[in-house]
Amino acid sequence: MLEILYRDETCIAVNKPAGMLVHRSPISPQETRFVLQTLRNQIGQHVYPIHRLDRPTSGALLLALNPHTARLLTEQFEHQHIRKTYWAVVRGHLQGSGTINYPLKEEYDAYGATHIHPEKAAQSAITDWQSLAVAELPFQSAPRYPTSRYSWLALTPHTGRRHQLRRHMKHIFHPIIGDTTHGDGRQNRAVAAFCGTNRLMLHARSLSFTHPHTQQTITLEANPDNNWRNLFTAFGWD
Repeated sequence: MLEILYRDETCIAVNKPAGMLVHRSPISPQETRFVLQTLRNQIGQHVYPIHRLDRPTSGALLLALNPHTARLLTEQFEHQHIRKTYWAVVRGHLQGSGTINYPLKEEYDAYGATHIHPEKAAQSAITDWQSLAVAELPFQSAPRYPTSRYSWLALTPHTGRRHQLRRHMKHIFHPIIGDTTHGDGRQNRAVAAFCGTNRLMLHARSLSFTHPHTQQTITLEANPDNNWRNLFTAFGWD
């Protein structure tokens, strides 16, 4: 069963597990478990997607319970009126806070393969980051250094480009741990060996939106899974 974070008569939010697709996709035709079908069976009614989280990303996912609400919430996403904050664990020490303003070109992947135009100019992409904690651990993940450094960040995207957070962190040379596409394979293997965590360390921690019918501000928080808890313990972030 999916953990329900919020529900009323018009919309619902769940804590999506890492590794679970939001809906059917040609990228994994053999998959049989999806958020939409699982939630529909769980609550006994149809649900309508508003946005998506990448398969390896966990956390807060908002859906509508009727087409009218789906349209209104989709408009909030399109106009960037919904605020999302993600947790990420990245390579290296980052302290304080900052903004990454780095335009991104459309990126090919199986989810949007029919809509990708490589010749299209890069689009504006902006991400705020804030350091929550740092750690230096007694294992080697690079030949030159006897220890390894990591940071726990809060990331707030102000635009919604494909894989924006993962690509932005790579751009500033602090890739997200567990990212097999834009990350550092050596770091990924070192962390997995140290604490047994080998998932993408990216989690949609919170989501705030204006309820389309009551106009109230709703803020949802999704707790991380056991992989995060194990890593936090191993990194001394209890």
